[in-house]
Amino acid sequence: MVDILVEAFYPLQDDNSINFIVRHDEKRRYRMRLLMEYLFDKALRTGEIFLSDNLGSCLLTTYAHKDNFSLAKLFSTLRLALFCIGLPRIGDVLKRQKIIQRNYPKGKYIRPMIFAVKNEYQGTVTAAKLIMQVYKEKQHLELPIIVDTASEDLVKLYQKFGLRIFNTENDLGFPIYMLRMDKVPDMKGGKQQKKVKKDESRIQV
Repeated sequence: MVDILVEAFYPLQDDNSINFIVRHDEKRRYRMRLLMEYLFDKALRTGEIFLSDNLGSCLLTTYAHKDNFSLAKLFSTLRLALFCIGLPRIGDVLKRQKIIQRNYPKGKYIRPMIFAVKNEYQGTVTAAKLIMQVYKEKQHLELPIIVDTASEDLVKLYQKFGLRIFNTENDLGFPIYMLRMDKVPDMKGGKQQKKVKKDESRIQV
């Protein structure tokens, strides 16, 4: 799964949450892998991991109320801060996190952290099938889904799957869109799967 995430996001050079965190230097791929390992570890500890049947797409989620302090969390966070973000940039990353976090409730909710498709499956229905699979498995949960993104293209993709913008943050010099869905939609009706365009096959939050 870490390989899928790195393959999907390493080529992207535009403004997004991943590039905001990962230091841009000759070790960018290594640092990006550290970030993906951090997210994978967090999903293992606090959420769930989903992998498509063809092994071409993955989704990592977290439940904020399960993100309690532990030595594993401390070690993973320090590793990310020292070797991926870099000490001089920690303040900027923490500022962004504070701005984003004020939009999230204190109660229980589902937060998709990152979602990606391998290059060879981009432009296919792989991404849509995985989202629908997750919806079907989690439709019994009465929890809201909340996500943030700096990409207008990703906003459009989230909206296709039922999320709606409830706030836009501009304090960092570029807009960060906050989207929400009150609960996982009921999939018993068997809604038709949607084809995802090639440039919509990577989602970062």
